[in-house]
Amino acid sequence: MTQEEYKARFTEDDAPGWEAIDAALEKLYGAQEPQHFAPIISSRIGGEDPLDGISIYESNKQEPHFHFVSYGMSFLYYDDEYTEEEYSGWGFEFTYRMKKQGDNNIYWVQNLMQNLARYVNESKRYFDPYHFIPANGPIRLDYDTDITALAFAPDPQLGTIDTPHGKVQFLQMVGLTTAEYEYLKPLNNVDAVEALLKKMQRDNPLLITDLDRK
Repeated sequence: MTQEEYKARFTEDDAPGWEAIDAALEKLYGAQEPQHFAPIISSRIGGEDPLDGISIYESNKQEPHFHFVSYGMSFLYYDDEYTEEEYSGWGFEFTYRMKKQGDNNIYWVQNLMQNLARYVNESKRYFDPYHFIPANGPIRLDYDTDITALAFAPDPQLGTIDTPHGKVQFLQMVGLTTAEYEYLKPLNNVDAVEALLKKMQRDNPLLITDLDRK
């Protein structure tokens, strides 16, 4: 199917961006039904949460973990005005892999993703692969963890997809320890972040965040 044929399938009432994300996840997880969380009031009708949804899959690949995927940093709903763009919306969706451990609380990750989405929308500053930011404290507030910063990398399994509104890259959030952040901070360049994440991937190919890692 050509891009023009793809676009022609949809009307303003459709959600081809959402469908494209679902299709990529179906290739990875088959018929698994994810946990899905959505704000009570969508941002499209005045809600405060920028993301219209977050899906959470369970995976045993490499080690048991949760895989979170956002819906809302790209254009989810068909808009003919934006069908000639190279990238859809901000050009990415967030993902995050968290090792199963302790109480397996997954709700704080939703708040983290929504806060990052809010930061992008308000500051108009988007994330690219190998950017990094401090969390200004432990990444999970009610947990004894030394993960206090995030780096961003292309999701090792989902990559980049095409939609009628342009490309969407799945950008994975990767937890960094305080020492790793302090090492990267004065360097402040993507090459250093990429080198660190590539080193991490020798033992952790999927870049799963372990909150107990020191």
